[in-house]
Amino acid sequence: MRQLPLAAALAALINASVWGLSWIPLKYLEKQGMPSLWATFFVFLLCSIAVIVARRSAPRALWQNKALWWLVLAAGGTNACFNIALAQGDVVRCILLFYLMPMWVVPLARWLLNEPVTLAALVRIALALAGASLVLGDGQFIAPIPHSIPDWLAVAGGAFFALNNVILRKYNSTPEDARALGMFLGAVVIAPMTIFALSFTAHPMVLNATPVAWLVILAFAVFVLIGNLALQYGAGRLPANALSVLMLSEILVATISSWLGGAATITGATLIGGALIISASLLAVFSKNPSTH
Repeated sequence: MRQLPLAAALAALINASVWGLSWIPLKYLEKQGMPSLWATFFVFLLCSIAVIVARRSAPRALWQNKALWWLVLAAGGTNACFNIALAQGDVVRCILLFYLMPMWVVPLARWLLNEPVTLAALVRIALALAGASLVLGDGQFIAPIPHSIPDWLAVAGGAFFALNNVILRKYNSTPEDARALGMFLGAVVIAPMTIFALSFTAHPMVLNATPVAWLVILAFAVFVLIGNLALQYGAGRLPANALSVLMLSEILVATISSWLGGAATITGATLIGGALIISASLLAVFSKNPSTH
């Protein structure tokens, strides 16, 4: 049995922990006059600047590979939807609904990669839908339709993340620095567009940040960068299956931390539904189909 490199495994766990704990600064910033979309914009703006400084060729490479502009939109949609969901909703529910992602990969991979829809893929979809039904139905098998804005946004975030992964797979021959910058720039593009659109509604995201909020933003951006670097280190040294399994620890980190922090309610139905959703993810991880990783 092949032994995993310890440092690489720890790096993957660091990345998963960063995102599993991201609900803490997001909810805190909401209370400090920094709505989640504004926080997302500033954090990813700082990360984008860091990438540009480190990789001067990245902007030109991204501009020349226009297919990656779809990656910008997918990554931006992922972060905008998911961060609002985490800041305003029940953390565990949002994390589990986000991880319906393998269900969305199946039709997207069929559409963009021309991959066949197999029996195993249909089983994954069935498991994910059953899990979502239990989570959304509070223990009852009902039509898995979200009932709140955070739930809808968590599901949408997972769909955007699935699109993000399929696009990365489709254009994996493009320069790595262009893809990295595209994923960070997504939030820089989409967040302000969404803020502008919301300004015409009854729920505008008004920025009225306290001084401490800006310090939290800076620290948050540093941790996001550390998480990204850790992921790149782990991804380059771990088998894809092992990396994907380790990344699922984000669910465990978010569940335990949010329960201890009083930001989530964990019921038997949530645990069973979560187990079904995680099972769908694990089946995707060990599938021979590369687009599901």
